[in-house]
Amino acid sequence: MTAAGSGPIFLVGAGRMGGALLKGWLAEGIEPGRIFVQEPSPAPEIAEFLRSAGVRTGAPPDMPAPPEIIVLAVKPQSMDEVAGPIVPLAGPGTVVLSIAAGRTVASLAAHFTGAAIVRAMPNTPAAIGRGISALYANAAVTADQAALCEALMEAAGQTVWLDVEGLMDAVTAVSGSGPAYVFLLAECLAEAGEAAGLPAELAAKLARATVSGAGELLARSDLSPADLRLNVTSPGGTTAAALRVLMGEDGVGEDARLRDLLREAVAAAARRSRELAG
Repeated sequence: MTAAGSGPIFLVGAGRMGGALLKGWLAEGIEPGRIFVQEPSPAPEIAEFLRSAGVRTGAPPDMPAPPEIIVLAVKPQSMDEVAGPIVPLAGPGTVVLSIAAGRTVASLAAHFTGAAIVRAMPNTPAAIGRGISALYANAAVTADQAALCEALMEAAGQTVWLDVEGLMDAVTAVSGSGPAYVFLLAECLAEAGEAAGLPAELAAKLARATVSGAGELLARSDLSPADLRLNVTSPGGTTAAALRVLMGEDGVGEDARLRDLLREAVAAAARRSRELAG
């Protein structure tokens, strides 16, 4: 891991996403003694992991110096309650990194007045180091602080930076919520296989392997998704027959069924993200 700094890292919240980040940091070689965790009710496996890794915990833990970074990995609705006691711990050089969905930089600045603040939107594949996180920084964030935030998020996968915070709603709708769309595809594909006569267990196995294998092929290939799709589709063949149902005769216009549904779904998620942000 590069540009990971040297001061205390204060992780607030060690749930699913916070725990994934923590495991990634340790796997990347960050010393456990640098990490301090505040999590009032960790899951049993996280509690055991914290003990075995030698990461110090408390509410808040006793740190030898102001944290170099405070990572807020709590539910958005808990942020106002959690932030109050944490604010006095921040030093003049502390950067606040929030992964709370929908909480804007302005809402965080209402607590951490004048602080360097970075907002990030990761997704659940972070649990296996295959996530992607979009980051946005306010004007107070220095280049070194941005590099630190990027390095910590890269422990869970890829990162991209946004110049406009308003794009975070679309990011949330595409990559933040996106894994659920893929899981739904696997779920529906298995149900369709069962309806076509396959035993339920076999249909589920075929669907899971097909979706995960296609995703890995997409990740490794330099070809676009459209080119990969065309490579599977022989004219007049079985795949073409199925795609006519999903895409219509020409894949555009009123009959572009799957494309239109996904556009509607992403628009609805982005709209809800804006509503949650207030």
